[in-house]
Amino acid sequence: MKRSRRNVLAGATSTAAVAMGSSVPVIWSPSRAQPAEMPPNLIVHNAKVTTLQSSQREAQAFAVRGERIVAVGGNAEIMGLRVRGTRLIDAGGRRVIPGLNDNHLHLVRGALLYNLELRWDGVASLKRGLEMITAQALRTPADQWVRVMGGWSPFQFAEKRMPTVAELNQAAPHTPVLVLFAYSEVLLNRTAVEQLGVTPTSHAAQDGSYKFVDGGAIVTGNTAVYAVIAKLPSLSRFEDRLSSTHNFLRELNRFGITSTVDPGESATIYPDDYKALATMAMQPHFPVRIQLYLFAQTPGTEVDFWTKWTREETPGVDRAVSRLNGYVLRGAGEVMVWEAHDYENFMAPRPEWGAGVAEDLARVVRLLASHNWPIRMHATYDETITHILDVFDRVFQETSYQGRWVIDHAETIKPANIARIKAMGGGLAIQDRLAFSGEMFIERYGADAAAAAYPLRQIIEAGIPVSAGTDATRPSSYNPWLSLYWTVTGKTIGGTQLVALDHLVTREEALRLYTVGSAWLSHEEEVKGKIAPNQYADFAILSADYLTVPEEQIRTIESVLTVTGGDVVYSAPPFQALSPDALPPVSPEWSPVAMFGGYQRQLLQPPSSAEP
Repeated sequence: MKRSRRNVLAGATSTAAVAMGSSVPVIWSPSRAQPAEMPPNLIVHNAKVTTLQSSQREAQAFAVRGERIVAVGGNAEIMGLRVRGTRLIDAGGRRVIPGLNDNHLHLVRGALLYNLELRWDGVASLKRGLEMITAQALRTPADQWVRVMGGWSPFQFAEKRMPTVAELNQAAPHTPVLVLFAYSEVLLNRTAVEQLGVTPTSHAAQDGSYKFVDGGAIVTGNTAVYAVIAKLPSLSRFEDRLSSTHNFLRELNRFGITSTVDPGESATIYPDDYKALATMAMQPHFPVRIQLYLFAQTPGTEVDFWTKWTREETPGVDRAVSRLNGYVLRGAGEVMVWEAHDYENFMAPRPEWGAGVAEDLARVVRLLASHNWPIRMHATYDETITHILDVFDRVFQETSYQGRWVIDHAETIKPANIARIKAMGGGLAIQDRLAFSGEMFIERYGADAAAAAYPLRQIIEAGIPVSAGTDATRPSSYNPWLSLYWTVTGKTIGGTQLVALDHLVTREEALRLYTVGSAWLSHEEEVKGKIAPNQYADFAILSADYLTVPEEQIRTIESVLTVTGGDVVYSAPPFQALSPDALPPVSPEWSPVAMFGGYQRQLLQPPSSAEP
C-alpha cells in the first residue's frame, strides 16, 4: 500500500494518532496529557523559528500532531516530547516561518491558465525572454498561441525596456504571440493580428486603441486589453485543467505559500471554472488552503448576480474533505460593480466615477450587507476610496452591517481615508503592483507623488487590520518574496527607490502582514498565521535567512521544505527525501511549463555560505 506523506513523516507513530482531516483540535503538552496518549508525530528542531507570537518571538523547535502544532520551544524541551516513531526534521539552523498567505492572488484563473502561459517572471533579460518565445513557438500547435501573461516588468530586464512588435515578429514569424504587461498594454505580432482579424479600420473597445506597427499592433486601454485577452483559446480538456491546477499549486508551494485568498476574477465563471480546483479539494493532501470571493462577471448585471448567489451560497462553508479550512467561499469581491472600481493602469489617466455609479454601488452593497456577506472592494486611488467610503458609510448604517470588509490595493490612500477606515471598522489589503509599474507611476505623477504612495507605516500605526499579497498573476508575479522585498525596501524590481523610507516596515512586520494579517482577512486568525500551539501545521523552511540576509537577497529566497497541515507539499535539497506525491504529467505536452517551468531562477544568487 502506498504510504502518504504524513505516514512518511510519522513513521511508526502510535495508533492513537488522529486520522488526517479530523476537525478536532489537538493541543498536547506534558502538563495536559500523557505522551503515550497523544504524542507528536513530527518534530522540527535545530531551527531558527519565527513564531510571530508576541510572548515568544523566536524558538528552536516545535512539535506537530496531525494538522496542528502542539508545542513550541527550545530544542531540549521539544525533543523531550519525542516518542518511538516520532519523525524528526533537522532544519540545519535554517529559518522557519509560518506558511505564507497571499491576500490577493487570482488563483482560480491563474491555475486554469498556468500550463498555457510562458512566464517571464524572474527572466533577467529581454534577450532571454525573446529566446523563450522562439523556442515555444516551435512547439505550439497551429490552433494555440504563445502568450506571456503578466508577472514581469520591463525594468527587470538588463535592457530596461519593453519588447517591440518587430522583435516579436522575428522571434515567432508564423505563430501568434501576445505579450501582456500588467493591464496596461498588449503587444501582438503580425500573425496574432492576422488571426484576430483586426485592421487599421477596426475600433478598439471603449477607451482603447490599436497602434499598428510592423504588421502587428500595440493595444492600450483597459477594456480593449481585456477584450483581446478574452479571445485567446483556453484549455478545453478537464484533464489539462486539472494538470494545470496541480502544477500551479506546487509552484506556489515552492515559495512557501500554504494559503491564498482569491478575490475573484474576470472571465472565470462560478462554479464551472472552479471544478478543477474543487476536484483537488476532494482529494487527500490538498496543498494550498484557499479562501474564495465571488466576482460580478458582466457590467450591468451585478444586482442579478449578487441576488442569485446570496440566495444560493453561504459564506464560510468548507468544501475540502481532507483539509480543515481548505476550500472556502468567503464573500463578495473584488469588483462588485464594474463602473465603481478604478483600473490599475498607471500608463493612463486616473479614471473618474460617472453619474449614477454611487447609487449602483449602494444597491449592491445594501444587498450584500443585508446578508452580512464579507466584502472587499478594488480601489487604486484615494479619490476612488473616498467615493466608496461615502457609499459604505451610508449603507452600513442603514443595514447595521456587522461583516468584515476591506479596501483592496489603495496605493495612493491619504491620511484622512486611513482615519476613516479605522473609524468605520474596516481593513486594508495591500499588494506590490507598484513594484512592477512604479516607473510608469513616476512618469505620470512625478517622484513626489510616488514617494507619498503606499504609506504602510502610517496604516500600521493607525491600528487598521492590514494584510499583504501580490495581485498575481497579471499585474505582478506570484513570487511572494518580491512582494516582501518591496514592502521592506520600497524599491521596484528594477531597483528604483519609489516609496519614501519613512513609509516602510521591518522584515518581521512585513512577514506578519503576509501571515497573521492575511489570516484576519480570511477570518482564520485563531488557527493560522503563527507557529504556535493549536495553529495549523503550515510552515516553510527557507533557502536563506529572511531576517538577516542583505536586502537584495530577499527576492531570491525560496522554500526548501513546505508543509501544509502536517503534509509535505514541496521539497528541495537537502530535504528531497521528504518528497510530496508526484504531480500529474504537464499537459498538453506542448505546454510552456514542460520546457521552462514557472518562475525563472536566473535572478537567484548562490546559496548563502552560512547555510549547512
